[in-house]
Amino acid sequence: MVDEKDRFLLKRNGRWHYNRRVPNQYLDIESRRFLRISLKTKSIDIARMRRDALEEADNAYWYALSLESLSSNGVTETTRDVAKQRHKAASARALVHGFTYKPIQALLEDESVEDILARLKTLEKGGSIDDTPQRRDAEALMGTASRPDALSVRVSDAFKLYVDTIAFDSQFKKSPHQRRSWEKAKRTSINYFIQAASNLKMDSITRDIALEYRNWWIDRIKTGDEDGKRPTPYTANRHVGNMRTLYRSFFEYRGEEDRPNPFRKLSFKEDRKSKKKRPPFETKWIVERILAPGVFDDINPQARHILLTLIETGARPSEICNLRPENIRLKGNVPYIAIREKEHREIKADASDRDIPLMGISLAAMQANPKGFPRYFDKETSLSAILMKALKSRDLLPTDNHKVYSIRHSFEKRMLEAGLDYGLRCKLMGHKNDRPEYGDGGSLEYRRDEMLKILLPFSNGIL
Repeated sequence: MVDEKDRFLLKRNGRWHYNRRVPNQYLDIESRRFLRISLKTKSIDIARMRRDALEEADNAYWYALSLESLSSNGVTETTRDVAKQRHKAASARALVHGFTYKPIQALLEDESVEDILARLKTLEKGGSIDDTPQRRDAEALMGTASRPDALSVRVSDAFKLYVDTIAFDSQFKKSPHQRRSWEKAKRTSINYFIQAASNLKMDSITRDIALEYRNWWIDRIKTGDEDGKRPTPYTANRHVGNMRTLYRSFFEYRGEEDRPNPFRKLSFKEDRKSKKKRPPFETKWIVERILAPGVFDDINPQARHILLTLIETGARPSEICNLRPENIRLKGNVPYIAIREKEHREIKADASDRDIPLMGISLAAMQANPKGFPRYFDKETSLSAILMKALKSRDLLPTDNHKVYSIRHSFEKRMLEAGLDYGLRCKLMGHKNDRPEYGDGGSLEYRRDEMLKILLPFSNGIL
């Protein structure tokens, strides 16, 4: 049985193909019975990405044809819906072919003769059995798909299009939790704009409206919200920036790259001194308070052991709770964990991909959980809430600025004070190293021996 994540994929001669039977409900409007299209890649990850785009394009195209077959003459709501669906399908299909969808007028005005010829050649290669290019491919590559009226697209609809289609690449490697968090943060920004300026049509957002929106944030920064909380310039910049991104992405997607962005250069100057920094826990505090036997006995073992694993690894909480069994390597001379970017699970940066030797309390905690922490897999927000509650209720946060993340900062401070090499510290923390990198950052034995310089004592009873 084919795995769902590899649906409609067929490998032939080392390359992946999109291979799909036309659903029965569309056989009366689709002349073909099977679809087989080369995805022009040997990479399964790229094949899945292009498969998703083709699948969405086909579904939308068939749906549009179904509506069209039922529509009456004239410009009805149904006809307008057909146009929207076809434009979405054409845009996705153009992306699969390696081109950005542009209306034909924009092609003629902006693109070179070479680009237009390249589109025509691609269209010719993708012809059907009788050498006739498919109508939907022609619409995608030559920009002839009917386009919905921009005036009818409101901010909320543009955001849905952004999430569902335009920002596909930004979500491709994210886990379900990461995608929800990513969308939630941006949706909050969109809701703020709608609250301040209403759910406007995208084409009606002017510079004056954008300036009024900035003034709306100025009032909140000065006087605070109804609950008395005053947002910072950093918060305002984030939400105004998300509207700027939505506006730019929406109109670029429609082929209007040169359209002036009304939200341009509306950022507030941020006071770096006012930014709250996460201070590290002092080593004595960790040893005497956090590593005290029995202090966390009443919280569930997996949450407790994740907290203990952070102490001697300096890892991010999300990296520990999302460890897979194959990346917990407890056998051999140097037990270690391998932080890796997994399929549909994005890590923070390329430098985050690393191997961290296990020692002390962190080794003991991982030995108690050789298969990882399934209770908190892809649930780092839930984990953070539980650990923060545990630390607060036990008076284990020296200041309001201390967080769970402060354990990671403590690990880095301990390495610095023990004189560990800068490159090694970057490697263990998953930080980008600006110095030229030679070799692989040192063997596991070397890393472990250096880390032993900061090893903290603990009581076996803590587990």
